Amino acid sequence: MPTAKVVVLRWGHRPQRDARLTSHVALASRALGASGFVLSDTVDEHLKETVEKVTKTWGGDFTFEMGTKWRNTVRDWKGNGGIVVHLTAYGENVQTSKVLERIRSSGKDVLIIVGSQKVPSEFYSAEVSDFNVAVGNQPHSECAALAIFLDRFFMGQTLGKPFENAKLKIVPMERGKKIE
Repeated sequence: MPTAKVVVLRWGHRPQRDARLTSHVALASRALGASGFVLSDTVDEHLKETVEKVTKTWGGDFTFEMGTKWRNTVRDWKGNGGIVVHLTAYGENVQTSKVLERIRSSGKDVLIIVGSQKVPSEFYSAEVSDFNVAVGNQPHSECAALAIFLDRFFMGQTLGKPFENAKLKIVPMERGKKIE
């Protein structure tokens, strides 16, 4: 499993329209192996509280930042030696290309940009994104795209990993629900 640090940057969040989906993007990020989340260019205290409450209750070490300009986040990430992956239906397909292998083999920390609305064309440029990646070249949900990307990037290894300091844990069962 890759040991690179992965952080998800959510761009274009509109609190009145995107709150539920952005919370799903953040929670999928946490559950599937990302170590942090950046809500760029906006502040949504309710979203932050939700994500921090889930992390405190269900465990793990997951950071949440908000309000930082996306350009500053990308600049700082690249300046610290990391790479930027832009998830887009127009990118290199994870199934039909070697893009995941190229990203993994870089050995660098990964910032994943996930948009919520039409992104600026500069997101596709080499100045912003080192890789433009698609999980399919059809319109689809950004949360689904992120989940598939993270699962494939981490080669399915995060699905069974334990979360440290969890106050609650789900006990897998054939039927019913059990929480310890």
